[in-house]
Amino acid sequence: MRTFLPTLFFALIMTACLTDSKSIFESENQFLHPSDSLRILALGDSYTIGQSVAEQENWPNQLSDSLQQNLIPVKETHIIARTGWTTGNLLSAVNSQSFDDVYDLVGLLIGVNNQFQGRSLSEYEEQFRELLDIAIALADSQVHRVFVLSIPDYTVTPVGSQFNRGSTPQQIDAFNAVNRRLSEERLVPYYDITPLSRSIGGQYDFVASDGLHFSGKMYATWIAFILPDILSIVLPSP
Repeated sequence: MRTFLPTLFFALIMTACLTDSKSIFESENQFLHPSDSLRILALGDSYTIGQSVAEQENWPNQLSDSLQQNLIPVKETHIIARTGWTTGNLLSAVNSQSFDDVYDLVGLLIGVNNQFQGRSLSEYEEQFRELLDIAIALADSQVHRVFVLSIPDYTVTPVGSQFNRGSTPQQIDAFNAVNRRLSEERLVPYYDITPLSRSIGGQYDFVASDGLHFSGKMYATWIAFILPDILSIVLPSP
């Protein structure tokens, strides 16, 4: 049984993540002007839809709530995600959609099932690149309106630990190296939330009821991590 991580130590880890693993994003005074409500699109898998947590506790809806608490109106939070999806599944789903308009923010988190199913890094790179290009197009080619979240480490959860083949965390890191590189090449903001997932230790209130996915409390730490940058995008310049 894992021992519970002391609250102070967890806070220190979160602080380190906030300072050392921040995105590559530089706003360059590029702002949206939300005279109308924002439209948010979130693309991904079980971590995006929020498997085994209430709908309002997944990270896209927590982002929407946080923006509205900061007096940023949100018209729509559209999620295209499903448990078990790989990059190929997400591509098929996105390509089957009809989009009537562009989005003000587009978030992308995908890849854990590529790793879990033993799919190749080369396939992941090709399909993630295509997904990222689609995300940029859906943001009206404004790369600062798109952001990528790294793949979290499921082996820290009680059920996920049973699928740890010893090298699994290193495999997750390898997939994250690909999505980080592609994001940086396109100047898309990248947020490394993997250290946050690994810092939970035995704190099982960060784990969903299925013992495998993360709880709303974990997703809240992701939003706290990315919110300052997101606000710098959507708030009008002084």
